Amino acid sequence: MTFFVLSHSGPGKGVTSTVIGMTTSASVPAGPEAAIVTGGTVTDRLVEANEQYAAAFSDPGMDARPVLHVAIVACMDARLDLHAALGLELGDCHTIRNAGGVVTDDVIRSLTISQRKLGTRSIVLIHHTGCGLESITEDFRSELEMEVGQRPAWAVESFRDVDQDVRQSMQRVRTSPFLLHTDDVRGFVFDVKSGLLREIDPS
Repeated sequence: MTFFVLSHSGPGKGVTSTVIGMTTSASVPAGPEAAIVTGGTVTDRLVEANEQYAAAFSDPGMDARPVLHVAIVACMDARLDLHAALGLELGDCHTIRNAGGVVTDDVIRSLTISQRKLGTRSIVLIHHTGCGLESITEDFRSELEMEVGQRPAWAVESFRDVDQDVRQSMQRVRTSPFLLHTDDVRGFVFDVKSGLLREIDPS
C-alpha cells in the first residue's frame, strides 16, 4: 500500500504530504566483518563511530517536542529503519520500540509522557511480518524460571496473528485512561520483503 507521511523543511516552514514506500536496512551490505573492529568489540566500533559523528556535530537547536507531534510504537527488529522508511528527520517524532512493538504498560508510560508533557497528538503502531514473537510462547517464562530460579513478572506478549495483535495494541491505546488523544491512532504491518506498510482495520 501507499503511505502518506507528513514532513517539514525546517523551523517555520510548511508541512507537506509525501507518498513513500518503506525500506529496510537489509539492503545495506553487512556481515561479521563489518560489525566488529579488529582487536575490539562491537561496542568499541560504536564508540569510534560516535567520535567521528561528534567531530562534525552541531547543535540543531531543537527542544524535546517532536515537530510532527507524532509518537511511533514499533518492533525492535533490526530490519526496520523507521526514519528512512517513513521519510522522517531528526526531531520529527518520538520512537518507542520493544520486542513485537506491542503496547505494554511501559509503552503506555512513554506515550503518556509524550502526549501530556511533550505535545504529541497522533500515534502510529507498526508490527511486521516474520516477527520473532510469532515463534515463541509464554512457556518462555517457565523456561527462564527453570534456568535462573525466578519467574519473570513481565509477559512475553507472543502472538500468532499479527493483524489481530495490531488490533489489540490499538485497543489498548484507545482505552487507556492516561492518554489525552486517542482519536488519531492507526496500526500497520510492515512487510519485510516488500518494504511496504499495510494498514489494519481496527474493527
